[in-house]
Amino acid sequence: MFMGEFQHTIDPKGRLTMPAKFREALGEKFVVTRGLDGCLFGYPLSEWEQMETKFEQMPVSKKDARTFVRYFYSSATECEIDKQGRINIPSSLRTHATLSKNCVVIGVSNRIEIWDETRWQTFSADAEENFDEIAENMIDFGF
Repeated sequence: MFMGEFQHTIDPKGRLTMPAKFREALGEKFVVTRGLDGCLFGYPLSEWEQMETKFEQMPVSKKDARTFVRYFYSSATECEIDKQGRINIPSSLRTHATLSKNCVVIGVSNRIEIWDETRWQTFSADAEENFDEIAENMIDFGF
């Protein structure tokens, strides 16, 4: 399980250090793709395989399903952690998440998310401001 928030920087070549706490759970190789809310999602290969199984069950006849799967897969890339604990994020993914220098890597249960620091701060402040209301709505999910 991934949890926590870690500040890191990305260099001009797109190399980002993975938090030491996440490296073992991610494995030597893992998948990074476009995420929601303007961030990137990172999945260990075992989690990615589970996602693939779910995607295979989505109806090809539904336009939203086709669009979502295309969007998710088209940007997916396998990343390998180097000896310094870094990964190389392709420019298309850096552009999607507006990653320039300061980044935040967070753990979200079965995946990691990679955020531009400013975008994360804005998202986090908004979530904190509305947390009580969001918590009330979680009752619909059995909480």
